[in-house]
Amino acid sequence: MKNKEIQKEINWLLKEKYNEKPDKNFYNDIKKLKKGEPLDYLIGFTEFLGTKINLSLKPFIPENETEFWVEKAINDIKKENNKAKKIKILDIFAGSGAIGISILKNIKNSKVDFAEFKKKSIEQIKINTKINKINKNRYKIIKSDIFKNIKGKYNYIFANPPYIAIKRKNKVEKSVLKYEPKSALFGGEDGLYFIKKFLKEAKFHLENNGKIYMEFDSFQKREIEKIIRKNNFNNCQFFKDQYEKWRYCLIY
Repeated sequence: MKNKEIQKEINWLLKEKYNEKPDKNFYNDIKKLKKGEPLDYLIGFTEFLGTKINLSLKPFIPENETEFWVEKAINDIKKENNKAKKIKILDIFAGSGAIGISILKNIKNSKVDFAEFKKKSIEQIKINTKINKINKNRYKIIKSDIFKNIKGKYNYIFANPPYIAIKRKNKVEKSVLKYEPKSALFGGEDGLYFIKKFLKEAKFHLENNGKIYMEFDSFQKREIEKIIRKNNFNNCQFFKDQYEKWRYCLIY
């Protein structure tokens, strides 16, 4: 990290965590920052589409690319469902809960089920729904290995599975590899392990005319097209992120 970027992060840390009043802990945090620990972990939270996402249990930090496409998906859902009484949504591989919470905050008639397998992540989602003052009647947290404990059908499924290919590990930022949970990063040798399992079952959990939004790595686009066809979905569309890289698809 360049000196200018480090100084920018130090200034942000001072403002957000220490209210412009440096103390002993502040200088300890600077040392951690210089060693590569993510700023969001040191501050303890990040922002995601108008929500505050607590990171105290060190979940995967929501990325700007994810925020970009989730915002577009939310706007599309609002247009499609402006007269719907209730929209049922599944946030699978939910991690910190950022996607589902941003949906609940931005779509008034939505109900969200969060599906997560890791105990720490489930606790993190509980913290974040509480911080963001989400009414308990609007969501449910389900401990599930992908669809294992999912019984219902949904109008929309949002999936941000672990999709980094182990063979492309050298392309991942060192700080991400060192500090963020590897279980939220890697999806087998080609990164498609969880994507294949997810798409094999996803169709059975969609309502009529239901849709899936799924994030992936840009180099996987061609293989994902094959997986989608193999699982007999009718249509799919692929979209680029703000950096002009293939990033997510809409499947229906």
